[in-house]
Amino acid sequence: MANKINDLLELDLAALVQELRASKQEALNLRFRNATGQLDKTSELRKVRRHIARLNMLIRQREIAAASGAGK
Repeated sequence: MANKINDLLELDLAALVQELRASKQEALNLRFRNATGQLDKTSELRKVRRHIARLNMLIRQREIAAASGAGK
């Protein structure tokens, strides 16, 4: 999981979508581990949720940029 926003900015759209899928799978696994009492560091849930939000933001920014560029 790429943590730095600068690392994420360098990725193309397909790589961002792939990272988003991996992060959502990780969040699912963390939720299951938390529900069963196997998760020691619950702060990992927060980190993954924020990472997913960053990825969604970057994907949406690129979609808007592509739409505004195509509309002109």
